Amino acid sequence: MRNWKIYTLALALGCYGSSVVLADGGGSGGGRSSKLAPIQELIDAEKYQQAIGKLDDALSDDPDNPDLLNLVAFSHRQLERFEIALNYYRKALQADPGHRGANEYLGELYLRLGQLDKAEERLAVLDKKCFFGCDEFDKLEKAIEDYRKLHSP
Repeated sequence: MRNWKIYTLALALGCYGSSVVLADGGGSGGGRSSKLAPIQELIDAEKYQQAIGKLDDALSDDPDNPDLLNLVAFSHRQLERFEIALNYYRKALQADPGHRGANEYLGELYLRLGQLDKAEERLAVLDKKCFFGCDEFDKLEKAIEDYRKLHSP
C-alpha cells in the first residue's frame, strides 16, 4: 500500500512539473512565444499604441488568440481606454476562460473601475486555475488587498 502512495505522489509531482513547463509556453500561463517577443518589447518600453498596431496585425491572422487579445487589452488599459480594454479581456476569456493573464489584468481593471466584487470573481477563477499557486493569483490578491486598504473607512 505504501508503494502505491509513493507512486501516486511521484506521478502527481511529475504531472505538476510538466504543467509548469507547458504553462510557461503561453496559453493560460501568460508566457510569451518568440512571435510575441517584439510586441512584448514595445509594451515593456510603454509604446502601447505601437504595440496595439502590431497586435491588430497579428489578430487579423488569429482573431481568437487569447494571448494576443490579452496583450491588446492590456495596452488599451495602460492608455486608459477602459471600455475597449474590457471588451478585449472579455474576448480573451471567451476564447480561454482560464487564461491566467487575462483574469489577472481584468481583475486589475475592475479595481480601477471601483468594482471590487468583480475583481474578487477573477481572483476566485485564478484560485481554481492555480491549484499550486501562480504569480497572477498573487499579484491580483495583492492588488485587491491594497485596494481594500485604500478604500476602507
